[in-house]
Amino acid sequence: MGSKPLLFLDVDGPLIPLAHRGADPHPAAAAAAARHGNPMLARVDPADGPRLLGLGCELVWATTWAADANEVIGPLLGLPRLPVVAWSEDDEVDPDGRHWKTKDIVAWAAGRPFVWVDDEITAADRTFVARHHTAPALLHRVMGRAGLTAADFDAIRDWAAD
Repeated sequence: MGSKPLLFLDVDGPLIPLAHRGADPHPAAAAAAARHGNPMLARVDPADGPRLLGLGCELVWATTWAADANEVIGPLLGLPRLPVVAWSEDDEVDPDGRHWKTKDIVAWAAGRPFVWVDDEITAADRTFVARHHTAPALLHRVMGRAGLTAADFDAIRDWAAD
């Protein structure tokens, strides 16, 4: 069991913004977009990889990309192979609006401090985590249109340092 907090990473929204970042795509991102037939990959900023590695957290993929995140997104960001949260087959609909990932993330964390970066986190997720996870947790909602920003990285780094 590691001493660093876990950082659960969603891909679509945080790492692949839903809107263009405004600048020309990084050549590696543009090449990945062409190679994989996914134009959204051109929105990935390869500089996010070193920023993520510098947060002092143990990175974990928490995305519907599943193992493909290690094959497509990780290399683009210069990340090593990361563990991947395996989503349960539980199709339970939560009447309070809890995200379908929340229960599995709490189970995966197994009492360790964690940050969850996603663009779909709600108050219901925060309530669930507060009730079912005793260690510190930061549920950090990223604006999906913009993706991870300098302010997001600062907030995560500050939380992890505490």
